[in-house]
Amino acid sequence: MTRPIRLEIDLAAIRHNYQHSRQQAPGARAYAVIKADAYGHGALEVAQALAGIADGFALLNLEDALRLRRAGIQQPMTLLEGAFDLEDTVRMAENRIAGAVHSPHQIAWLEQLESDLPFEAWLKVNSGMNRLGFQPEAASAAMDRLRAHPAIKLSTIMTHFATADDARGVAEQWEKFEPLARASGLAISAANSAATFRHAHTHGDAVRPGITLYGCSPFDDVNGPELGLKPGMTLSADIIAVQHIQPGEIVGYGATFQAERPMRIGIVACGYADGYPRIVPSGTPVRVDGQPSGTVGRVSMDMLVVDLSALPEADIGSRVTLWGQGLPIENIARAAGTLGYELMCAISTRVPRHYLPA
Repeated sequence: MTRPIRLEIDLAAIRHNYQHSRQQAPGARAYAVIKADAYGHGALEVAQALAGIADGFALLNLEDALRLRRAGIQQPMTLLEGAFDLEDTVRMAENRIAGAVHSPHQIAWLEQLESDLPFEAWLKVNSGMNRLGFQPEAASAAMDRLRAHPAIKLSTIMTHFATADDARGVAEQWEKFEPLARASGLAISAANSAATFRHAHTHGDAVRPGITLYGCSPFDDVNGPELGLKPGMTLSADIIAVQHIQPGEIVGYGATFQAERPMRIGIVACGYADGYPRIVPSGTPVRVDGQPSGTVGRVSMDMLVVDLSALPEADIGSRVTLWGQGLPIENIARAAGTLGYELMCAISTRVPRHYLPA
């Protein structure tokens, strides 16, 4: 028998989430962000599920984009970090894959293209996040250089927000970016998931929803279901053993949990090697056969422990939902001091994936 742990990917939920995210920006196209293997959901499977409705896809690696092209995905694609060398630049042009242009060395590669091999460029402006992009005062010269080459189609001007998801908002960055963007005459792409939902004035011509596609909120103060989203993944595993412990007995590595009362506990076939965060404290929520409970002691490599004291019907074979349907991933992320993004991306390849149809 296969080890009883599973990751269920709900493609119908992801379709719903894409459509719901796009509805927040009715005047804009929506590029579905499927980088990092669609945040752990499977880039090819997600792209195929969205192929009939998505305006385009945003990815990171050329190899991932080419895999989608080989699978018959014809929607527009753009690489959010652009090309990493001249060979990438040529292959992107050959396969109709657009890319961010964020530095002079990328322009130099583009200038080596043959004039009959068009490349769609998205000029990236550094409006204050200070990762990638031309400073606003250098952007006009970069645009002139791109427009001067017959092989380059400069279609879009883009930026990325650092604090769209919190109270600081986007005002400072938007003030730097918006006048330049409007004057450029190019399509504008600035809104990530958070800006798509909360900063309508930044929607421009193309929004880039990412985390909301997978049912997770980009905001600390609300969970995905409160935004009208459905969980894209559910991580669950079965109880494989049951123990009875007495007051004073400990559970797990480091003896971080000591029972204060008689307890019945279940050992679950999931650990940090599967992607469940080791750092969560005792009491982190789980659902056992649909009933609420919590973790006990420290998560180990291959197992974790849950409290069955109030669940007499739970036994070996009972299913424990660790996040997903009925248990927002944000709750576990908060317990771990991290984000739902990280939990999604951290699921190990040893966890079997099961795709529910779109």
